[in-house]
Formats: sequence, C-alpha cells, structure tokens
Amino acid sequence: MLNSLSVSRALDSLVPITRFNRGEANKIFDEVGASGCKIVVKNNSPICVLLTPEKYKEMAAIIDDQYLLSLAQEREARDTGATITAEQLYAELGLTEAPLDDVSMEYGVDFE
Repeated sequence: MLNSLSVSRALDSLVPITRFNRGEANKIFDEVGASGCKIVVKNNSPICVLLTPEKYKEMAAIIDDQYLLSLAQEREARDTGATITAEQLYAELGLTEAPLDDVSMEYGVDFE
C-alpha cells in the first residue's frame, strides 16, 4: 500500500513547465531552496530535476562513497593475501630510492 505522506510529497515536488513560461522561475527556485528538490514536468512527463547545491553535493558524496565501497569490495574479493615490500617492488621495477630523496614534500608530509 502506498504511503499517503510520500504520495503527497511526490505531488508537491512536481512543477509544470508552464510555471516557468509564466515567469515564476524565482518563486520555483525559492521552493527548491525550501524543499531541496523539484521535478519539472512537461506533457505529464518529467524532463528535469532541480536540486539545491547542498542536496546535489550530498547526493554526489553518496554516489562517490558507493563507488569507492564497490571498488574496495571488488579488490578485497581478488586479494590473494600476497604482499611485497617497497624494496622488493623497487628491485622488481629497477628503481632506487635515491631520486625520491630530493623531492620536496607538500603539506609537511614526511614518510620517514
């Protein structure tokens, strides 16, 4: 059964495109600021979602977190448990630490 509160909330979030045509953009943007989100409809079909910058950042952060979580889970699933030291990697790649000694570190980070 549909929650009447969510149905009412969904209906309140719809904005007919004709309101923009009537010059109500500022009022609509104020409504977006108050609610966080509005869905613009044209011919009874959604064509655009209006979000506050804060809501957009919140949603983008959630998407980023989910992406990083899935990446971590994928890597964890492939992990064999085998590791090598930095020195072993340098030797395998034919590198030495000497060129790193002269690199200035930003932000006061010191790895030694």
